[in-house]
Amino acid sequence: MTALSPAAAPAESAAPPAVTVEGVCAGYGRIEVLHGVDLVVPAGSVFALLGPNGAGKSTLLKVVSGRLRATRGSITIGGRPVGHRTAETLVRHGLCSIPEGRGVFANLTVRENLRMWTYRGGISIGDVEERAYEVFPRLASRSRQLAGTLSGGEQQMLAISRALVTAPEILLLDELSMGLAPLVVAELYEVVGRLAASGVTVVVVEQFVTTVLTVATRAAIMVHGRVAREGSPAEMADAALGAYLSGGVQG
Repeated sequence: MTALSPAAAPAESAAPPAVTVEGVCAGYGRIEVLHGVDLVVPAGSVFALLGPNGAGKSTLLKVVSGRLRATRGSITIGGRPVGHRTAETLVRHGLCSIPEGRGVFANLTVRENLRMWTYRGGISIGDVEERAYEVFPRLASRSRQLAGTLSGGEQQMLAISRALVTAPEILLLDELSMGLAPLVVAELYEVVGRLAASGVTVVVVEQFVTTVLTVATRAAIMVHGRVAREGSPAEMADAALGAYLSGGVQG
């Protein structure tokens, strides 16, 4: 797959779900955060996980990405059980995760960060730079600048460049818009939409409901460590507002 070459996504009926979560419980120490989560993410979809702070959205992404082990339940990715596979193994099987806080190497330059994306093999630094700078030209003029000194939006662009060059099958995004101006958020979600159009399944945790639902094809609302409701973006728009205001889901 080239950086953002449009390609028809496989029909959902012809492929297993990208991610299936069944009865997953997880937490930190003695504090359980997820209380039996069930979720199915169709292949080729942009799936938005909505809900108030503390609902367990980011914890669920950590479990799916292998960064946190579930205490109960099961997860399959592309029809393959995750089991106890490590985050590194899942990356090699096509899963790319961009965590909250952007996940760039602050003490390395932009170019050195891009070089890091080549270490899984099969791509040169020249190809990485070409793909990243084509989508985010602003990064080219900052190639020698330390990533930690970039603006928040530029850091997020650098983080997303990882997905442009590793050709993932599944992309997990946690709070893409955190701390960013609305215009920057809109620019980043345009790139997310183009990635999805190229066949990548995207699961995104987001607080900006209106923005994410413009690109989402499916959405679910999490409340108190469980999936409270799931449906189309239109169906979830009003329900999400109720969840944020009351901590629950109406209707």
